[in-house]
Amino acid sequence: MIHVAWPLMILFLPLPWLVRRYWPEATQGSALFLPFAAGVAHLSAKRTFSSRRNLLFSLVWLLLIAAAMRPQWLDEPLPVPVTGRQMMLAVDVSGSMATRDMGASRLGVVKKVAGDFIKNRHGDQVGLILFGTQPYLQSPISADLSTVSEFLREAMVGIAGQQTAIGDAIGLALKVMLANRAKSKGEMVLILLTDGGNNAGMMDPISAAKIAASSGMRIYTIGVGAEVRQGFFGMSGNADLDENTLKEIARITGGEYFRATDADALDRVYARIDRLEPSSGPDQWYRPHREWFVWPLALALLLSIPAVAIREAA
Repeated sequence: MIHVAWPLMILFLPLPWLVRRYWPEATQGSALFLPFAAGVAHLSAKRTFSSRRNLLFSLVWLLLIAAAMRPQWLDEPLPVPVTGRQMMLAVDVSGSMATRDMGASRLGVVKKVAGDFIKNRHGDQVGLILFGTQPYLQSPISADLSTVSEFLREAMVGIAGQQTAIGDAIGLALKVMLANRAKSKGEMVLILLTDGGNNAGMMDPISAAKIAASSGMRIYTIGVGAEVRQGFFGMSGNADLDENTLKEIARITGGEYFRATDADALDRVYARIDRLEPSSGPDQWYRPHREWFVWPLALALLLSIPAVAIREAA
C-alpha cells in the first residue's frame, strides 16, 4: 500500500505560477536573489519561454513536490513478540469429552470458551497440549494466538486415546516450557482441563505436580461436566471427575481449582483466571516500509540538466 507522509506539500504546486505572476523582476542590485524566481521572471519578461522548456520546468517542479511528500510503500503489519508469561493449555480429549451434558458436548463448549480466552492473552506466549491415553503437543508455545486458537478448534474427541493421562500431560507441559525458557524468561502457567480422573500414563499426577512446583510452574485445574444428580432413571452428571486430585495439584503448585458445569460457568472460570494471571498488554506491531522519494528526486535532478541547458541557450 502506498502512503504519503506529507500530503499538504501538494499546496505548493501553484508556487511557480504565483512567483511568475506576482514576484517583481530580479535586478542586478537586488539584495535577495532567487535563481529560479529570477529565471521565471526574466523569461516571462522577454517572452522567451518555449513550450518545451515550460514542460521541463513543470515536470521538475512536480517531481520535487512528489519527493517532498515522501511517498512510501507499506508492507503488511508484522507482530512483534512481547515477552510475557508462558501459558500452556492442556485439554482432555478422551472419549468422555463427547458427553453432551453442558448444553453441547463437553469438548465443544471447551473449544468455544477456551478459544476466546487464548485470543485475548495479548502479550503472552501460549501453547496447546491435547491429552487422552497419551499427551500430544498440538501447538508449541507461540505469540501467534489466532493460530493456537485454531489448533484448539480443530481438536477431536478420541484423537489422543480414550483414557486420561493427567500426570503425563503435566510432565509434557513442563518439558515444553523448560525448553522454551531459554528464549523467554516469563512465568510458567499451565491450565489443565479434564472431565475425569487419571487412569493412564506413566507419571502419577501428584508427583508430576511436585516436580512442576519445584520448577516454578503454577497449575490451574478445571473440572468440567454436569453435577451429579439422582434422577428418576438413576444417577446423571459427571461421576468420574476426580476433584480431590485436581484440587491437590492446584494447591501444590500455587494455583486454583475450578468447577465448570456449563458454558457460562466455564466462561466465568476463564474470566477468573484472566484476573489472576493478567495478560502482559496489547499486541505490538511493526509495519515494514520502503522509501520511494528517491525516485522522483533523482528524475527531477536528471530533467533539470536539459532544462538549464535550454534556458542558457535562450
